[in-house]
Parts: sequence; structure tokens; C-alpha cells
Amino acid sequence: MIGVGDVAPDFTGTTAEGAAFTLSSLRGRPVVLYFYPKANTMGCTIEARGFTEHYPELSAAGVQVVGVSVDSVEAQHRFQEKYAIPFPLIADRDRAIARRYGVVGLLGIAKRVTFLLDAEGRVTEVLEGVSPRPHVKGAVERLAGDRAPGPT
Repeated sequence: MIGVGDVAPDFTGTTAEGAAFTLSSLRGRPVVLYFYPKANTMGCTIEARGFTEHYPELSAAGVQVVGVSVDSVEAQHRFQEKYAIPFPLIADRDRAIARRYGVVGLLGIAKRVTFLLDAEGRVTEVLEGVSPRPHVKGAVERLAGDRAPGPT
């Protein structure tokens, strides 16, 4: 798995809307890049809704959020629509992105890992673990700064 101090590998993937998305297009802004196991599951829904709830604070701080899972474009689209997720969800069906980041789990799904990237694309922190709430809380506290709300 890539770690703190590494430059995040660039990638081009397909969004839930079917558009091409390239990570390097966000250079100049800090990024929350989070990998999650499966759209529309309990933990992943909690995580996506948490980032959605705090998206205004993160956005106001100049932070972009991007979610990646090995789901299909169609599954990502249904997930994004159902929960009105305002940031890109990337379909990584062939697991190429997850492999580059070293987050493919035993069952071939992405592990729940969040990478905080600085404006130059360098990893400043890695949040790992099964529970989704600490990923959201850690990202909001570290990247939204003074605008961050209370615990999530």
C-alpha cells in the first residue's frame, strides 16, 4: 500500500455518470481519496453519507472528495443517485486503481482506506480500518480545519 510521503498514483477512471475522471485534474487542491468495499452496503453507505454531510465544509476549505470501489458504473450510479452524493464516485471494475494503491482485499474488493492528499498529490495521511466513521471524521478534522464540525 502506498504511504505517507508518496505521490498518489495518477489514474483515469469512469465516474458514476459514465464520464472520464483523472485524479491529476485535481492538482492544486487537497483531496480526500477514499476506497470502499461495495456500494449500497451498510458501512459504505454510512461513509458516503458522512462525506456528503460534510461536503460543504470540505468544499469551503478547497478540498475535493473522490470515492472509488470495484463496483460497476451502473452500481455506482444507483448509489450516487439514491444518496445524492455530490462528489465523483469512480468505478474500478477491473481493480486497476485499487491495485495501484495496494488496497485490494482478499475477496477482490477494495479495503476501506482513505488517503488524504495535499495540493501536489502527495499522501499526507492514510486512514485504515473497517469502521467508516473515523475515515470521515479524520478527513474533516484534518482538511477542513477551523470549519470542521463536531464529531461524526
